Order: sequence, then structure tokens, then C-alpha cells
Amino acid sequence: MIDLNSKKNSYSIVSKFTFDTKEEALTRSENLMHNKRQQMNEAYYKEISDEILKYKHVLLFGPTNAKTELHNYLNTDLHFKDIKIDIEAADKMSDNQQDAFVRKHFGIE
Repeated sequence: MIDLNSKKNSYSIVSKFTFDTKEEALTRSENLMHNKRQQMNEAYYKEISDEILKYKHVLLFGPTNAKTELHNYLNTDLHFKDIKIDIEAADKMSDNQQDAFVRKHFGIE
């Protein structure tokens, strides 16, 4: 999360679905692993969405499909109907590059 208006500019919300969680679930069954991943992603997106509710305009960006999955998750909830949500593909970046990317997107140089 990057908040351009905050003194503590950025912080992370980390998914609890780790490689170890995946391996543990896979040893039982692929179906269990899929269900576990789905449940953990849902909890992860809920945690992020609680933060997004504090803003009027957000940018979801990154190299994976997670931004689109999160956007789809947010679109199912009417709490987000008045929040402008932009999505942009982006390569993996350092923290400084991410900050510059967000500043450029919102026209803050």
C-alpha cells in the first residue's frame, strides 16, 4: 500500500498463502490446495479492501493477475461503487520505483 498523503508513505499487507502452505495442502490433495488458496486469497483481498475503503481513488498495479482478481473481488461489493479504481500492468519494481510509478499515475511529480 502506497499512500502519497501519509508521512509513512508505504506499508505491506502480505498474503498468508505461502509456498509452505501450498506444499502442505498439495500433500493431501490438489482439490484441498485449491480450496485453501481460494480461502486465503479471499481473506487477503478482504484485508486489502478494508484499507481501500479509506480512499476515493486507488491504483492496482503489478506483474501478476492478482490486481485483476482483486478488482473483480471489489466489483462484487457495493461499498466500492464510489471509489475510482485504476488497474495497470507493471514489471517488478523497487520501493522507490513503485513510489515514482504511483506519483506519475496521479500526476504528482
